[in-house]
Amino acid sequence: MNAYDGADNANIDEKTMSDIGAAPACFTTMQGRVIEYVPDKSLTVSFPVLESYLNPAGSMQGGYITAAFDNVFGPLSHAVMKSLTTTLYIHTSYHRAIFAGDELIVKASVTKAGKTVTHMYAEAHNRENKLIASANTDYIHFKK
Repeated sequence: MNAYDGADNANIDEKTMSDIGAAPACFTTMQGRVIEYVPDKSLTVSFPVLESYLNPAGSMQGGYITAAFDNVFGPLSHAVMKSLTTTLYIHTSYHRAIFAGDELIVKASVTKAGKTVTHMYAEAHNRENKLIASANTDYIHFKK
């Protein structure tokens, strides 16, 4: 059973699972739910904002927000590069706080796919479609 399977990801077909690869433990730990996949273009995933993700101010800690971005960039880069990939960098900008009980919805898009590096951009919104954070990244693929 693929980690993207289950009631929360019932809309994921075999082609999508094949393209984005097996869900890593960090994805399942954050309870990611794939919302939409446009082959080689974009991936949208939602993550619940859990109490365990909160900082002392009561909002989702920035590291968890960046982890959510990474959990979307990774499968998308795998789908585009058709190989194992790793992050070269992630730059995250935070725009407003998000609180427990809400949902962080991350949509990542490929802006440029080269032979060895894929550049991507993403935005994270809450349920009210307010921008929470944005990020860009470069992923590099491992040659066999």
